Amino acid sequence: MGQLHFLTWPEIILHLVAYRLWPVWLSLAIVMGLSYRYKKRLGLYGQLYDTGIGIVGIFILGFWFFCAVYSRYISPFDPLGQIAVMRNALPGAIEPQSHHAYLFGGDRLARDVFSRMIDGSRIVLLIAPLATLVALTVGITLGLPAGYFGRKTDSALSFLANLVLAFPVILLFYLLVSPEIVETGLPRITAGIFFAFPVILGVLAFWTRYSRRPALLAIQIVIMIAITYWLYTSFVFFHDPLHLIQVTPSTLNIFVAVVFASSPGVFRIVRGLVMDIKTRDYVAAAQTRGENPWYIMIWEVLPNARGPLIVDTCLRIGYTTILLGTLGFFGLGMPPESPDWGTSIKDGSELLRIYIHPALPPAIALMSFVLGLNLLADALREQSLKD
Repeated sequence: MGQLHFLTWPEIILHLVAYRLWPVWLSLAIVMGLSYRYKKRLGLYGQLYDTGIGIVGIFILGFWFFCAVYSRYISPFDPLGQIAVMRNALPGAIEPQSHHAYLFGGDRLARDVFSRMIDGSRIVLLIAPLATLVALTVGITLGLPAGYFGRKTDSALSFLANLVLAFPVILLFYLLVSPEIVETGLPRITAGIFFAFPVILGVLAFWTRYSRRPALLAIQIVIMIAITYWLYTSFVFFHDPLHLIQVTPSTLNIFVAVVFASSPGVFRIVRGLVMDIKTRDYVAAAQTRGENPWYIMIWEVLPNARGPLIVDTCLRIGYTTILLGTLGFFGLGMPPESPDWGTSIKDGSELLRIYIHPALPPAIALMSFVLGLNLLADALREQSLKD
């Protein structure tokens, strides 16, 4: 007869964690299964399933995306809730009243580390991608005319970008969190300027493409403005009419600083790509047809620069995630009670010599999310080389 195998305590904890995450596993299985089945119809996204690193990258990012979506259901405890008897509790400790386990233990303020790690994914997946996408629209809107027209336009916009790049980023974060700057309303004004760029780029794109179809043009512009207004209201006035996202003044400061610091880098990449692509024959053919310069930039030049821009966007989201973690670690990010990964690592590091379990889960979460973005960027780079 074979020997009986009894699960060890770490194995029991892992089984409990896997059980809590069942909505994530189910959603991943459905999405990735259908995507693999119909990958030939899904364009660039479907091509990622032809490489191992692409599948792994999609799996990791999909995991954290669904963790953020189902965070309220997955988390057994309030991420900000404190239960005194669970202070610095070891992983697997049972909370006396609810009889639920602190799966990854408790921190120095008696909060559930597992619940905070899961809830922290909502903050990361809200700020990092959105700030990067807004920075992308700022860089594209300014980089297209700089590279296409050149001369004085290029000189003026390049000088502005270099001026921003010369500003110390850490000093910028210190300034934005200072009460004097917040009281002036400068973060709100700056956020309003940044949110204007997606509208400008969208209006130019739709107008140059659908100017002869006014009904369709009006519908697309209204939808785009409505989405932008919703995001602007949520970030600037901290009131989401749809109750989908929760933004604090600290979130606004981080968002403004990240967009401000990232936009010049995107601008320089777009400018360099446009200066190269505008010499191609299909651009000369569009100019010969008498097309509007903005039509040529948006619908002829920009689509042929999408490969490097998509790769850079993935990497830039990873850089932004690391920046958020760094700011949280140094106390320049979210409020002290926030469950974001950087703040959680900082809280856990204060007793690192005695208890390692509070700092380890958020650190692994941050590392894995950035790893998934880097793997996805590598897979996209491989596909762009094949095209």
